[in-house]
Amino acid sequence: MADDHDDLLWREEAVDRVLDRRLAALKEQSIRAVSLDGIDQHVVAEDIVAEQDIPEHDFATMDGFAFDASEGYPYSLVPDDEVFPEDASPSIEPGQAVRIATGAPLPAGANAVLKREESTVENGNLHGSTIEPGTYVRQRGVSVAEGEVLFEAGERLSPKDALLLGELGYEEVSVREPFSVGVLATGTEFVEGRATDLDSPMLVGLLRSWGHEATYEGAVTDEFEQVEAAIERLATDYDVVLTTGGTSVGHKDYVIRALDSLGTVDFHRVRIRPGKPIAMADLPDQGSVTFAIPGKPIGAHTISTFVMRPFFTGETELPTIEAELARTVETGPDGFEYMVPVTLNEGDRREAMPLGHVDSPLTIYEETFDPSVISSHTRSSRADGVFVTQSGVAAGELVSVIPYAVLE
Repeated sequence: MADDHDDLLWREEAVDRVLDRRLAALKEQSIRAVSLDGIDQHVVAEDIVAEQDIPEHDFATMDGFAFDASEGYPYSLVPDDEVFPEDASPSIEPGQAVRIATGAPLPAGANAVLKREESTVENGNLHGSTIEPGTYVRQRGVSVAEGEVLFEAGERLSPKDALLLGELGYEEVSVREPFSVGVLATGTEFVEGRATDLDSPMLVGLLRSWGHEATYEGAVTDEFEQVEAAIERLATDYDVVLTTGGTSVGHKDYVIRALDSLGTVDFHRVRIRPGKPIAMADLPDQGSVTFAIPGKPIGAHTISTFVMRPFFTGETELPTIEAELARTVETGPDGFEYMVPVTLNEGDRREAMPLGHVDSPLTIYEETFDPSVISSHTRSSRADGVFVTQSGVAAGELVSVIPYAVLE
């Protein structure tokens, strides 16, 4: 089927634009120091460069005897001496060996460690199994080389990063303040209490899980002046404004028109189904970025995690799990990436059942994936993940499933 959506962006280009805008936005965030036990989810303010090799010297990774393994047995054992981790690095003469503890600096003149249980000492001479230079030795600079950039500005930290930062000598790290985000729902039905706003609590939770400060600012009626005024007000108060609903081309879809009036719409609509009508806009007068998310709940989650998420995390890698597709799934028009929710069966072989197929607990389609209907069914949120395809996939074929845990 011909592609008649030339104005839509492919996901890769949309994400590139999102990442570019993120870098600009981060530079506007203030900087503060956090201790290593509080770095989780924070963003590095500037490159972190190693000021020394790690380790700073060769050291033993086993209790035993240190010597030059390029020579041959026997070695003359240095009497009444043992090197411990707290000691300064000693030196030994050719043909000598010295007792050494795990974590101790390797003596100058030694290049290997013989395990204690593989050794024999007779009359002050050491014998043992044949070993090569480098055996049970962690060599200087093997982990980190002086001058190496270990963390780049804009990179998001996790608790494990405290390990390397601690060994580099850091007690605290300079980070950018997280983004403040105001979440605004559009829809007269929400204001009048005739429908429940499902998207906003989910989006607030996502933003907080990505390490940012999100506040639900309520709903506004489907009137242009009301939508425009609400976005303008929030853009003054928050670093980022996130709206839900009103992003299509219907009679009362005013969000895109309001963004165009207040600033510049960078893009509107991405080749993803469900979730196509996402938009990103820059509001320079207020110094804010706005993301406009479509209103259908599953579509809102899908497009937020695949396109908007990199703005808040800086991450684009999406690890996958391979599984056999349990049922054939056909797709609609060409020119789109279809995000098909699946449940995973961890039996003798891993199978992915399309959630929404008539043979799944949610019966929506027989063969052709229906993103518009799926997008409205909150039961789809019980899937384990999604696989991405631009064309139909036959039962039994392997698909790469992106777990929801990766996206969230």
